[in-house]
Amino acid sequence: MRAWQVQRIGEPEDVLRQADVAEPEPGPGEVLVDVHAVALGFPDLLSCQGKYHDKRQPPYVPGGEFCGTVAGTGRRVIVNPAGGGALAERVAVPESRLLPVPETLPTVPAAALFVAYQTSYMALFRRAALRAGETLLVHAAAGGVGSAAVRLGKAAGARVIAAWPWRGGSSSWASPAGASRSCRSTTRC
Repeated sequence: MRAWQVQRIGEPEDVLRQADVAEPEPGPGEVLVDVHAVALGFPDLLSCQGKYHDKRQPPYVPGGEFCGTVAGTGRRVIVNPAGGGALAERVAVPESRLLPVPETLPTVPAAALFVAYQTSYMALFRRAALRAGETLLVHAAAGGVGSAAVRLGKAAGARVIAAWPWRGGSSSWASPAGASRSCRSTTRC
């Protein structure tokens, strides 16, 4: 089966390689899940760089959260597998870690529910108490948590300004995500 492996510690673009790896075999209480979308985040970057608290030795398959279907059933689920492994065609995970995906939720956004959307939701609504009509400035809006914040803010009725830090970056992603405006973080919006 195909998977992306971290071959050595370093920057993701330098150390990730597609490889043929053994098909996972589910153990007791585990099921095989066909992976359809993976949400990569900051922990995955740190893992490739050898800076994450759970230091794994290469070669290994990264990827912490994903959406897929339980093999042979068609049942759509989201999963946050302990130890990564989601950047593969299939992964064996404890059945107790599966959560169902509503039919109306597309696969790609569903993959980010565990970390990106939960983090954004807690920050915007539990911590900041964001309300309709308020203005929300999202720094690093092109990342996983940032893009989730843009979408959640828009859904809550906020005026969302999406900011990104890099020169020459494009704001083409901001409007589909729901931002009212977009700009570079180092300029006046």
